[in-house]
Amino acid sequence: MQFFVDTAEIDQIKELNDLGMVDGVTTNPSLIMKSGRDILEVTKEICAIIDGPVSAEVVALEADDMLAEGRKLAKIADNIAVKVPLTWAGLKTCKTLTDDGIMVNVTLCFSANQALLAAKAGATFISPFIGRLDDINMDGLDLIEDIRTIYDNYGFETNILAASIRSANHMSECAKIGADVATAPPNVIKAMANHVLTDKGLDAFMADAKKAGIKIV
Repeated sequence: MQFFVDTAEIDQIKELNDLGMVDGVTTNPSLIMKSGRDILEVTKEICAIIDGPVSAEVVALEADDMLAEGRKLAKIADNIAVKVPLTWAGLKTCKTLTDDGIMVNVTLCFSANQALLAAKAGATFISPFIGRLDDINMDGLDLIEDIRTIYDNYGFETNILAASIRSANHMSECAKIGADVATAPPNVIKAMANHVLTDKGLDAFMADAKKAGIKIV
């Protein structure tokens, strides 16, 4: 499973990329606003750091306007994935951009039917939102599993990009289900390294090393 980091903060991206923990980046208007940067400027900088796909989202609602924005975003770098919402206008835009050879990430997916439409439209990535489904007392992981089954049934090449990930548990469950990609905030990716027994064991080892006077350098 590939790891995309869900942020527009350059320092966070560089830190995880240096550790080999980033295969791509996803952004959205909210993350761009939080960064305080111009969307074209910060997206170009991210693309220079990351070799993998960098999702940049349109802000228009009509298909013609989405298409114009998508084409402008795609000119930033070869690794741009234009991000469009899962609306009828978004699907139209997806089909046109895909036919032009541009990667497209169809976002705000909340049902298997929506994911099926995105695949038919040629989406490179489909982004089902796990956490937001959990927020309304539905199991977001069930949606990942349903999409995996449908795509495997018919050989769709659209990558399942699990999004709205809130916990390290979401990451491991997505990996078990077979999501192609999971995008998560930097703190969630870092939390995957944490375990209370690791901490407990390390404390014991350090205490014994001190008692024994062990020094290596």
